Amino acid sequence: SDNILSVEYNQLTKEAKKQLDCLADNVYHEAGYETEKGRIAVAFVTMNRVQDARFPKDICGVVKQKIEGTCQFSWFCMPVTLNRNSEAYKRSMEVALYVYANYEKLKDVTHGALYYHADYVNPRWHNVEKTAIIGRHIFYKEKSGT
Repeated sequence: SDNILSVEYNQLTKEAKKQLDCLADNVYHEAGYETEKGRIAVAFVTMNRVQDARFPKDICGVVKQKIEGTCQFSWFCMPVTLNRNSEAYKRSMEVALYVYANYEKLKDVTHGALYYHADYVNPRWHNVEKTAIIGRHIFYKEKSGT
């Protein structure tokens, strides 16, 4: 695809870096050991939520959101250690930068998903339709007209 921006972290404003760190942290904890496509998919769900009026309007807000006391991304409510020097984190940051800079231009591998879960859990969600299965995650969006 044309005009894909390559953005360097140190070119960003302080606020943009903060948002990007939240995105990279989420990609790392949710899909740090998935394929690149799996990491891109998590970044897309995060960004798709930012664009949806029902969710917080910035990345950190989306990543840290709790609904009725439940973290939307479960890692955020767990004591997790973050090694920003690990290969998995570096890969997660690369994906975060790529999706953050090019969100409007990229093809959404999740097809507009706002939700996903790992393939070994069954959350029994209602009014959602499956949009993709990527790595260990199954992606969903709301059914049209609900």
